[in-house]
Amino acid sequence: MKLKKMGMLVFAAILTISLLGPAKAFADAAPGDVIVTLGANLTADQRQSILNEMDVDANSAQIITVNNSEEHKYLDKYLSQAQIGTRSISSSKITIGKSGSGLTASTHNITYVSKDMYINALATAGVKDADVYVTAPFPVSGTAALTGLIKAYEAKTGEVIPEAKKQVANEEVVTTAELANKDGVGKEKAAELVTAIKDNLAKNKPNSRADVEQAVRDAANQVNVKLSDADIQKLVDLFDKMRTLHIDWGQVGNQMQQLKDKVSQLANSSQTKGFLAQVFKAIGDFFSAIFNAISSLFH
Repeated sequence: MKLKKMGMLVFAAILTISLLGPAKAFADAAPGDVIVTLGANLTADQRQSILNEMDVDANSAQIITVNNSEEHKYLDKYLSQAQIGTRSISSSKITIGKSGSGLTASTHNITYVSKDMYINALATAGVKDADVYVTAPFPVSGTAALTGLIKAYEAKTGEVIPEAKKQVANEEVVTTAELANKDGVGKEKAAELVTAIKDNLAKNKPNSRADVEQAVRDAANQVNVKLSDADIQKLVDLFDKMRTLHIDWGQVGNQMQQLKDKVSQLANSSQTKGFLAQVFKAIGDFFSAIFNAISSLFH
């Protein structure tokens, strides 16, 4: 009987160790840790040049390759085959930051996705506290890098990001980029708009599609962007999809604090300009009335 009990205890210990083992292995990501993603279609020279640019040693760094089929997996629903292309070139470096440091990004030779778009999309996917650098040997869209960054974050931290969140993060990039191409918008304004929408959703948790639409319309006013009804509905579709995925808007907002600060400054600047315009108009009207009154004395 004692041997039987001992055997059961040993089995339970082995089972516990086997269950805890992977979690321990995955919990070794620390601030300063680096992981690199390289486009599968880089030449050997391009690959080495990019590693040099990132100041990374190929013999000691953790490197992940991203291929074109992975791009198509996440973008086929939103972009044409021609837009995605047949080669994966853009590459990235992700450096794990301290807890609470948020997301930061910089880019080189990336034409389609701006650094603010990367931050927004990565925050939506659930990536936290990291500095990302995206580059290519010549101008490219940068879609391979987004896939790579999410893949790298999972590999380094052991956090599994749900496929639905990966899909909606890629859809967000495409939607933002399409808005950026509208007259009078541009990449910076488009990213600010998306950031403002998320901030509104964080402050007023949406319970319905109508709540999401209100957040979109309020954000457009905040950043002074004129949207067509079709643009509004496309944004509502996107963010209502996020609502059903139960995105943690508070966490998303914390990761994008720099972008939120930029939007806040913009809103305050717009309000200040509006206030000053009213003041100057009132002063102008006042002196105009005095001038008219004096003029009437001589008629």
